[in-house]
Amino acid sequence: MSSRRRTTVAVIFGGRSVEHDVSIVTGHQIMNAFPTERYEVVPVYISRDGRWFTGEALAKLDSFKDENLLSRDDIRACLLSPDTRHHGLIVDPLAGRFRKSDVRRIDVAFPALHGSHGEDGSVQGLFELADIPYVGYATLGSALTNDKIITKQILRQARIPVLDDHWVTRDQWFDDPDIVVDILLERFAFPLFIKPATLGSSIGIGRADSETMLRASIDIAANFDRRILIEPALTDGIEINCSVIGYGDEVEASTLEQPMSWDEFLSYEDKYLRGGEGMKSAERLVPAPISPEFTERIKQTSIAAFKTVDGRGIARIDYLARPEASALYLNEINTMPGSLAFYLWREDGYTSADLVQKLAQLALDAHAEKRRNIYEYETNLIDVASQRGVKRSKSAK
Repeated sequence: MSSRRRTTVAVIFGGRSVEHDVSIVTGHQIMNAFPTERYEVVPVYISRDGRWFTGEALAKLDSFKDENLLSRDDIRACLLSPDTRHHGLIVDPLAGRFRKSDVRRIDVAFPALHGSHGEDGSVQGLFELADIPYVGYATLGSALTNDKIITKQILRQARIPVLDDHWVTRDQWFDDPDIVVDILLERFAFPLFIKPATLGSSIGIGRADSETMLRASIDIAANFDRRILIEPALTDGIEINCSVIGYGDEVEASTLEQPMSWDEFLSYEDKYLRGGEGMKSAERLVPAPISPEFTERIKQTSIAAFKTVDGRGIARIDYLARPEASALYLNEINTMPGSLAFYLWREDGYTSADLVQKLAQLALDAHAEKRRNIYEYETNLIDVASQRGVKRSKSAK
């Protein structure tokens, strides 16, 4: 990449997810953080129904107040081509006689997507096919950490502490809810937390203090996912969050925070609709008022968890803890935290510009490492198969 031109970064936001609006906010925070003298930022918006668009107006958050935004002449349909020759976006892919398609090459893709079709490995697989460097976890790590049930199973194997749990499928619940409730009441005491397996931003999550609330909460969670996780609440505990950034062996942990609304449970509204600045708007203590020893334990556990799931780029790792009893449980790994946890890294001397530039460079480093792999292996298999002949199965006749 020539130093004479700016690095082109496509920031991708929106998406087919219940966290669509959160993603729009995160995407604009990221776009605004890049220094324009070094980076050319290309906004790429994915609508709720999965259509892709680009255009300068999409870089302005106020534009999204316009109900007719996507029909404007300066907003153009696009798609990310999986063909390695394009290495970027095809703009106006279905252009007709009077308007031709364009190819917009990009150097780095920066997905600011939350939840389904964004943090679950879907779009990461597209970047891999296109051979485009991208920010964040790779396909496998994204898919694993997007699933709370699988994540807990992997962390247990790595001896990273997590709370006990039980999970059921949507079919099991609707086929015989009484059996599910009996199992849960035999294993756990109230209160319980009920969570869809693959969503974030507190959407679909409920707290149950009675059997009636338990049944209602599972009903709600079952609308968002086919698998539902149920966990006992850690009473008399606190929540501690830590962000992690890096790739390979070079990983660092941020200053810790303690959200102060934990007893009431941070709902979607708590996180995003009080002040308009994502998680920053919730009441919090930064740094978390815990001992240096416990702080270091959480940081080292965060780094270990990040590496266990093959982390890359950035994450926010959330814990439940009783510091006075030295009890610590990893609750969730967020691979694309809202606002990129800017407010935590600022305590460690990072500006928002520092953070997004570091993430872009980590994407380029990971891509360079991938290019060391061999993807071509020539054999005479086709000749041999041709000589022997390939028989057609009877079922295909």
